[in-house]
Amino acid sequence: MTLTSAPMALGDSGHQEQYHISGADALMDSLRRHGVDTIFGYPGGAILPIYDALYKAEEQGWLKHILVRHEQGGAHAADGYARATGRVGVCFGTSGPGATNLVTGIATAQMDSVPLVVVTGQVPRPAIGTDAFQETDIFGITLPIVKHSWVVRDPAHLAKIVAQAFLIASSGRPGPVLIDIPKDVGQEMFDYIPIEPGSIIPSGFELPQEPNDESISSALDLIERAQSPLLYVGGGVISSGAHELLSGIANRYQIPVTTTLMGKGAFDERDSLSLGMLGMHGTAYANFAVTSCDLLIAIGARFDDRVTGKLDTFAPRAKVIHFEIDPAEINKNRTADVSVLGDVGISLAKLLDLSNQRDVKPKTSNWLTKIESWKNNFPLMSPPKEGEIYPQEVLLEIRDIAQDAYVTTDVGQHQMWAAQYLLNGPRRWISSAGLGTMGYGMPAALGVKAALPLEQVICIAGDSSILMNIQELGTIAHYKLNVKIVIINNRWQGMVRQWQESFYEERYSASDMLNGEPDFVALANSFGVDGFLITERSDLRPALQKAFALNGPALININVRRDENCYPMVPPGKSNAQMVGLPESSEMPLEFNAE
Repeated sequence: MTLTSAPMALGDSGHQEQYHISGADALMDSLRRHGVDTIFGYPGGAILPIYDALYKAEEQGWLKHILVRHEQGGAHAADGYARATGRVGVCFGTSGPGATNLVTGIATAQMDSVPLVVVTGQVPRPAIGTDAFQETDIFGITLPIVKHSWVVRDPAHLAKIVAQAFLIASSGRPGPVLIDIPKDVGQEMFDYIPIEPGSIIPSGFELPQEPNDESISSALDLIERAQSPLLYVGGGVISSGAHELLSGIANRYQIPVTTTLMGKGAFDERDSLSLGMLGMHGTAYANFAVTSCDLLIAIGARFDDRVTGKLDTFAPRAKVIHFEIDPAEINKNRTADVSVLGDVGISLAKLLDLSNQRDVKPKTSNWLTKIESWKNNFPLMSPPKEGEIYPQEVLLEIRDIAQDAYVTTDVGQHQMWAAQYLLNGPRRWISSAGLGTMGYGMPAALGVKAALPLEQVICIAGDSSILMNIQELGTIAHYKLNVKIVIINNRWQGMVRQWQESFYEERYSASDMLNGEPDFVALANSFGVDGFLITERSDLRPALQKAFALNGPALININVRRDENCYPMVPPGKSNAQMVGLPESSEMPLEFNAE
């Protein structure tokens, strides 16, 4: 709410404002002071006092609440809002099942370092611990998946807690925090003293340290000596907004760049230095490069198992520089020869400043020639224009007709194809990477669109993943959000089927989704969303263009080849260079033939 009543004097100071209001109104005013303009949520008994205050905030015009159809959808929507804007996302849920429904969204944000403030209602203070109706210890349940959490026992603490919550969520390595508010705390009247953002530093809290100049110098020495360096870029570059700095370093030293799934968009994927994504379903040339490089420059990346493959074969010939904000990630999976701890944006700026004082002579021409030959000999598949529609050609069409769209994805084969074939700008690739959350894509897309109403937003979904949160079609219809949902429909749990084919002797246990599949077009129409069915290649581009041109939401269901696999693929326990599914006409480079 916006406070308009006259402030009451506080003792002799005469400088602080004080208002006699409810805990719920104090919460809303604190959120307003932290720049919150959109909240995603679902009401319930324990959080009703807060929703009553929210009603007044909406009437005053400074807040928009998006009523999702399931709390998990609300958490993912706030997550999408945060990833697209770089701001803290906010979601609400009530006690008990409302709070537990948020858990998957909180864990998704924690794994991908997304700043969220999650507010839950709780049973009244006297009822806590009595197994009251809809009582759940959400504080205890979420302890492993938040940066910090609070149970508010006194409404006078609300302003301080909110200020701490936003600081902790957004600083250092970002992540989710949780504020659990008992119902009677929201109802209680008290003398509220506003607290401005950044004016309260939590006890024991430290901002990330400044990068060490000596480490920067040591890193630059290694870069200048390297003959075949590789930039390995993760989501930390996105979080820190260091895209231009990364580009400056890559171009100054002519170093090729490969990104993780979280790092997509950190570097221009149309640039000749771009190798696309590396790892289990990365490009062949990125995986060959990481296996051959003599210097691996990891920036805001955590050496995840889906990236490294068999860890002791990952970049086996390389010295390692690790730029990282989280000290827990340094030497966790791979020992670094030089580690630079601190905000990667500040670190890269210092690196460039020091570089500008030196005479730069790139030594990578032979290295780039070798990589170019790998690109030519081991390209991503070009789908043939015959038979059933290939899933890859759907992504190529979308890449062509929606080049600047914000893209969200669900999880599975379609996610990997999208990562391989789409070319995204900074913050325009939004996908659940660390947790791999099916059902993420559509609610994340509505969060992006709520944040950026003038931008084109497309969700790439699978026929199985979309059903995990299909109810959010109701939210999209309710708010007339111009989101396009493209279903790559092979009537399978596609990635599960691929693993069953490859590693379980084609025993397709509980992965066939054909029986019981809904009529997605009719389902979309029932929500008031336009639906399109594409079964023929000749209809693919015209139907996509028609759907994308609509001034409103649309769901496009595209039937694709059922048994198409996502390649290249690094089998479990193998080196990144030991991919399967490479073009049959290509020969494995000699240096990678040995097991």
